Amino acid sequence: MIDYRQLQAFATVLECQSFDKAAQRLHLTQSAVSQRVKQLEERIGQLLIVRSQPLHPTPAGQQLLRHFHQIKLLQSELLDGLGDAYEQGFTRLSIGLNADSLETWFMEAIDPLLQQSPLLLDLRVDDQDQTHHFLRQGEVIGCISSSDQPIQGGSCVALGLTRYRALISTEFRDRYFAKGVDTESLLRAPAVVFNQRDELQDRYLKTYFDFEGDYFRHLVPSSNAFVELIARGHGWGMVPDQQSQALLEQQRLVELIPGNCIDVPLYWHSWNLSTDTGRRLTEVMMAYCRAHLLPLSDTD
Repeated sequence: MIDYRQLQAFATVLECQSFDKAAQRLHLTQSAVSQRVKQLEERIGQLLIVRSQPLHPTPAGQQLLRHFHQIKLLQSELLDGLGDAYEQGFTRLSIGLNADSLETWFMEAIDPLLQQSPLLLDLRVDDQDQTHHFLRQGEVIGCISSSDQPIQGGSCVALGLTRYRALISTEFRDRYFAKGVDTESLLRAPAVVFNQRDELQDRYLKTYFDFEGDYFRHLVPSSNAFVELIARGHGWGMVPDQQSQALLEQQRLVELIPGNCIDVPLYWHSWNLSTDTGRRLTEVMMAYCRAHLLPLSDTD
């Protein structure tokens, strides 16, 4: 049997990214936390945490971390069913998602669940093509991803499409595209990119200009600041319709080429763990997305 105290110490070290901070959260000494992690590693017979910066779990550690989060969720629902919700307190809900979903629709979608249950959100943000790694490493119980391939031991349901358009300010258009938009003018005009893994601008250039290569780019890892930099006339970038509608109506932004867009499908991935919280989380997101996102069949 795995000692739950050892498992909790292991998971807290990874969450806090520090043995010292984990000790403070658990009201233990740093040596006690280190000892519990060491005892767990000896029990399993494998190294569980790579002691680097940042700390990260080994493959065996990933499995244990996933197991820990599943146990916590099941325990929370058991205590709630026994009428012990007051003593048990809040349940932490760890979810992986992309910044655009977080800034545009996610909070409204999940609000009914937060109204019904004592939950604490732990949101892990990355590009929609990259959020799977949170789930594989056991850091989250589910993630929003552009991939339709479920991971081993997990399930996948379709949410809908987010439509992105290449947007610019009129000032930026006059400065860089006065003679029209082509590959040559695009190579002179800086783009705005969320991070090094953001491939939306690359997809746009490949789809509409058959261009693959390097170009000038701002790196702005904030969805709101991303759009603000474009609106201020410092670059072009791919912006979701939910975030750009008001700016287009105010003519603060215009399309680089009207009508050209990139559709990104979104899917909800989760572990095959039957819990009431997991089921309700899936239900509220699917209900919201059916009403507010484009259906996956809509590619016109």
